Amino acid sequence: MKVVYDWLKEYVGEEIPSVEKLGELFTFHAFEIDGIETISGQSVIDVKVLPDRSSDCLSHRGIAFELGALIKKSLTKDILRGEVSLTPITKKVTVTLESPENCRRFSAALITDVTVKDSPTWLKERLETLGQRSINNVVDATNYVMLALGQPLHAYDAEKFPHQRDVWNFGVRMSHEDEEVTTLSNETYTLTEGGVQLITDAASDTAVGIAGIKGGKYAEIDAKTTAIILEAANFNPQVTRKGAQAIKLQTDASKRFENDISPELIPYALKEITALVLEIAGGTLDGFVDEYPCPVYNPKVTVTLAQINGLLGVNLTPGIVEDIFTRLGFSFIAVDGSWEVVAPFERTDITIPEDLIAEVGRIYGYEHTVSVLPKKQPLTEYNSRHYYSEKIRGILISEGFSEVITSSFRNKDDIELQNALASDKRYLRSQLGNNIREALDRNMPNIDLLGIQCMQVFEIGTVFQRTEDKSDVTEHVSLALGVRLKQQGSSPKDDIRLREVLKKIEEVLGIEVEATVAGGILECDFTKLVSKLPTPTAYDEYVPDNSTLFAAYSTYPFVSRDIALWVPEEIQIEEVESLIKEHAGVLLTRVTLFDQFAKEGKVSYAFRLIFQSFEKTLTDEEVGVIMEKISKEAENRGFVVR
Repeated sequence: MKVVYDWLKEYVGEEIPSVEKLGELFTFHAFEIDGIETISGQSVIDVKVLPDRSSDCLSHRGIAFELGALIKKSLTKDILRGEVSLTPITKKVTVTLESPENCRRFSAALITDVTVKDSPTWLKERLETLGQRSINNVVDATNYVMLALGQPLHAYDAEKFPHQRDVWNFGVRMSHEDEEVTTLSNETYTLTEGGVQLITDAASDTAVGIAGIKGGKYAEIDAKTTAIILEAANFNPQVTRKGAQAIKLQTDASKRFENDISPELIPYALKEITALVLEIAGGTLDGFVDEYPCPVYNPKVTVTLAQINGLLGVNLTPGIVEDIFTRLGFSFIAVDGSWEVVAPFERTDITIPEDLIAEVGRIYGYEHTVSVLPKKQPLTEYNSRHYYSEKIRGILISEGFSEVITSSFRNKDDIELQNALASDKRYLRSQLGNNIREALDRNMPNIDLLGIQCMQVFEIGTVFQRTEDKSDVTEHVSLALGVRLKQQGSSPKDDIRLREVLKKIEEVLGIEVEATVAGGILECDFTKLVSKLPTPTAYDEYVPDNSTLFAAYSTYPFVSRDIALWVPEEIQIEEVESLIKEHAGVLLTRVTLFDQFAKEGKVSYAFRLIFQSFEKTLTDEEVGVIMEKISKEAENRGFVVR
């Protein structure tokens, strides 16, 4: 949620922390800050509002109220406090709800004699600062109020909307099979039965918009519009989310409805948008309609001081807790060491005692809590899967294997996802072998850089398979190993190596392991294997390995060169390596001996040299100069370059 610093001042007052201090304050007590930038001379703060606070803080008023609570300052202007009524009432607009559970409230205002034109400069600038394109004064007003209060709004051209005897009939229902609707962006969606919720012209049952997601082209506002109907509604969050996923369309409106904004927000937003339209577009308010069959109120939540202090690990007094409740706008009644608390209507996220405790903790400041180690409790149960996973990891790592963690999603397999994460991740993996093979393929080109003779990897992970009758999906943990001794493809030696390792695993576990071995890949059903093993009675003691060192790697490609030298047999190999490293310079990354033999009082050493830069891609000429220098120095020592 991007917020304009000066807009916050309109709610909180001029005396607020600097934009930098404000960012720090939010970071430690409320939200992460993704960035602060200056746009058209305005400071804009990118606030990362998570789903638990999206019901009230995807708005400037919500962020401003949060700021006021943190700095102990009441808002100088708070549109959401005080009584508001949607009067006068008009009988020219009617509303029919198919399901009050799916559309909890639907309100509208009819305004005649408006003048649609460009927005005033202040409104254009404010929207453009937040990346919103100015369209006209009426549409801009709906976007402005949504950004101000968090309530999505939509405006219809009343003359384009079918009406009989000056009566407009709105309906809200679920979609029908193969029904089509065209949105304001000129995209036409073909819908399924019950796939999304629609706003309709109830008289003809024609869809005029996708409820909670995007308005339709039907009855679009333009320069000829003289009468408008402003809609403010509240739609079921689950229905909205499923509908947005079904048609793959997420909007600013759907984000807010998905996170359960309160139906009680509607009259405040509708009054605000009505006043703004009358101010910048003129016209006469005919009246409001408000269909709210089943009012929704926040629950009463009870929490005790002992619960608060116990969970947070602090020693707060009742006065501190009540001060925090007051700053957050919570109404409460103290009853025998506990409080009955009701959050303001916009805070739909406060439903259990832990929600209240979290609010107290973050406002008070988690920096005041002291870390206390829990008392060590003896284990009474041991997880077999974890125990044997660690046991096998230890065996494989000691054998030179590296563990990999690959994606559970595949481009092609047996089980297709209904909502794929990406075009190449449409299926769940049914085995680990293919992933292991791909890991070998990707890493083999780096075998010289790694200084190893063969690539050995393993994974322990979940796989998904269909039942025999294809009616259901099962999952189990699989163990897969991969070995590649050659640069291209696999060889019989790969499988021989895998069987050697399998035998060591069987020796340690004391059981025969059922596994398939083919093409350098070994795989077995780890879940089934664990079920045959005895239940552990204790975990192995952890012994830290301090021998492994980690270092940054270059993103630029490496260059390999081979050099073979005849040296007197009394010359140790360390001397030869030292000469190479001394004259190769900083670009030499690795020296690997890959061949040696003795003959007639001399020894031949063959080395593979790996060169790599952290700053650029090396050229053959650059590496050639280094190799010439090494050869020359070797000859000066009496060595013979083969």
